[in-house]
Amino acid sequence: MAPASKKHRKKKPSFRKLLKTSNVKLENKLKNRQFKQQSTAKKQRKEQRKLRQAISDVSHQTLRPLERYKKKPEEEEDEEEFLETLPTDMMDEDDLEQIRAMAQKASFITRDLSSCAPVHSKKRKSDQPVEKYEKMPRKMKQEEEKELIHLLPIKDKSGLIPQTMEKPVVQKADEENEEEDVKYQDESGEVEECKNFLTLTPEEHLELRSQKLMERKLQIAALGSAILADPNSNIKKLKELRTLLMETDPSVAVTVRKLVMVSLVEIFKDIVPSYRIRPLTEAERAVKVKKETQQLREFEEGLVSQYKFYLENLEQTVRDWKQKKHKGSQAVSLACYKGLAEVAIRCLCELLVALPHFNFHNNVVVVVVSLMNEPLKTVSEMCCEAVRKLLKQDKLGQASLATVRVISGLVKSRNYNIKPAVLKTLLCLRIKEVEVKKDTEQLTPKQQFMNFKDKKKNLSRMQRKWKKAEETLQKELLEAEASESKDKKLKLHTETLNIVFLIYFRILKKAQKSTLLPSVLEGLAKFAHLINLEFFDDLLTVLHSLIMSGDLTHRESLHCVLTAFHILSGQGDVLNIDPLKFYTHLYKTLLTLHAGASNEDTAIMLQCLDIMLTKRRKQITLHRALAFVKRLSTLALHVMPDSCIGILAAIRTLVHTFPKCDILLDNDMQGSGVYLPELDEPEYCNPQNTCQWELHTLKRHYNPMVRKYTAHLLAGAPSEGSGALAVELSRRAPGQLFEDYRQKDMTFNPPVAGPPCRKKEHFTIGSAFLDSNLKEQADAALQVEKTQDSLDFYTHFTHK
Repeated sequence: MAPASKKHRKKKPSFRKLLKTSNVKLENKLKNRQFKQQSTAKKQRKEQRKLRQAISDVSHQTLRPLERYKKKPEEEEDEEEFLETLPTDMMDEDDLEQIRAMAQKASFITRDLSSCAPVHSKKRKSDQPVEKYEKMPRKMKQEEEKELIHLLPIKDKSGLIPQTMEKPVVQKADEENEEEDVKYQDESGEVEECKNFLTLTPEEHLELRSQKLMERKLQIAALGSAILADPNSNIKKLKELRTLLMETDPSVAVTVRKLVMVSLVEIFKDIVPSYRIRPLTEAERAVKVKKETQQLREFEEGLVSQYKFYLENLEQTVRDWKQKKHKGSQAVSLACYKGLAEVAIRCLCELLVALPHFNFHNNVVVVVVSLMNEPLKTVSEMCCEAVRKLLKQDKLGQASLATVRVISGLVKSRNYNIKPAVLKTLLCLRIKEVEVKKDTEQLTPKQQFMNFKDKKKNLSRMQRKWKKAEETLQKELLEAEASESKDKKLKLHTETLNIVFLIYFRILKKAQKSTLLPSVLEGLAKFAHLINLEFFDDLLTVLHSLIMSGDLTHRESLHCVLTAFHILSGQGDVLNIDPLKFYTHLYKTLLTLHAGASNEDTAIMLQCLDIMLTKRRKQITLHRALAFVKRLSTLALHVMPDSCIGILAAIRTLVHTFPKCDILLDNDMQGSGVYLPELDEPEYCNPQNTCQWELHTLKRHYNPMVRKYTAHLLAGAPSEGSGALAVELSRRAPGQLFEDYRQKDMTFNPPVAGPPCRKKEHFTIGSAFLDSNLKEQADAALQVEKTQDSLDFYTHFTHK
């Protein structure tokens, strides 16, 4: 029995258990109290509903008239007999006589008892005027019906007894008088302020304006800091800050609106979440959620609504400036709308770049892209720069696709009459890297997993178990690499590229003489390796016709050549097309390269040389390579030092690619014929019968890098030894060297050392001639007669 008693003995609860139990009890008590309060409230509402129903029934009940019954003639005779039999001893004789006299009158029942006039008396106008005046009806002052307040009823044995009370009437006249007094005081105060404002001096005007501006700044700072400190609870203050965009004080309106615009941009950049907020459905609104979830929903709804209103304010400011509208408040003059609009556009550009994932981003894209073609240069450059940043940082491709669609619509709606800078922004699209990754993915074989039969046949039970775990881990790793997002990205980029080529092909077809052609050719040169193979033949024909038309500038023709060879270097290798006409055109246009400071065309020319000669070395003959090396050496004598360094680096690359080009360093002639530098055909100008004498001239160039490269080429461009270049110079491409030694601000790069200055050991004082005879001859020559104005050497020569 002892162990059983121990087993059934009640244990003493621990402190934690007691604390937990007490918390549960407290929660249950709270729930019971809330349930009782709800039940009593329901009962009270039910009783009040019944009371209101009873009162409404009583008030709407109509009064019914009393029923009247006609008596029979027999009953009337019996009643008369009964009245005659009544005892009359109880009445005086005077009373009886008066009753009998009154009974004889026919109008006793229908007559006004208050009247003292005889019944059948005639009416006379002159008799008793006072009594007639007294008989006229008087209009009594009707009391206003007072409203009743229904109180709680009293309940007794008979039932509910309704209770009411008159509603206290507020004297409206006093309130109206007070309001009129307040309005009058406000108007008088405004008039006084206007009078005081007109009487102020300019210094007092500035002081008053600075005081008002400081108050507004403090208000903006307080609201902004409160919102940033706790955005969830202070989201309503965002509306208060946004209302300051409607500042009406003319002295500070422009400055305050600009400050509020810039402040709201920074606030939105900080508090906006990193996801897109979608509107809730009716089913989601009906579901009860936690308090934190409800608070988050309210914050998101308030944020989206205020962001929308803010964007509408910015867009309206820009629209008013473009349409030159003047608001009715006249707080901001028409001349100040330009500054307000520029700040609004800058805010839109920052939101475009900073919040590409948030709501209403497509609306911002539409506004900014339309302003890229604005005649005002500052606005256009600001919007173009924002779009470039957006395209460069967009990794997924959704923002790029939306932007390209809007640009395509803008080009088509304006009938190709837009600025070239709008199309140049498309060069910042990040499509090339993704397509390269796609190609590498296609080349790499996909990993294949073993099926169940292979496992059962080749592996033991334990090996199958380990193999299953290994395959599961590999699948998880593949999911972590987000291969699905790559497919989505590729799809978006393909659609974007289709729209870009649609823009380019439309301009090539319908607007070949527009200012957009250089931008189109530059874009085609960049994205030519992504063009579909079906368009190659037609596109090459169009490019050649453009070159032969003669309407293109030097830069545009270089872009045509570069585009053609980009097409032929990628998928175009399978095409049987002879590009000799493009080689001839480049060879002919080399000597027309700009030799001054504006030598941007040199970079394009170096790209053409690389893709035409170096990357297609198997299709190039020795005569063509020698002709280009000789012409490049001639060109290096005329251009600026940065272009000269790039050209010498290109010659070095050609010498390494075609080793037999070193025959240009010898004086011996190879074969028959004479070199024809004026001939524009590189195959037939006999370049093997000349030499690079230009290198000996460039050996004495003032630029040290030109001298270094020239000495390297004269030594045969060795990779090792005394005449070799440094490692950092030999690994750089010609285009990179051209950019590195670019003379942007007309400064020497690298710096050029000046002539050596020697210190004079002594100074001559007085006469500069040490020989006295020489000094006398010089003085005599200076004292020639003034009649001899000029010396005539021709007459002296003819006389001899």
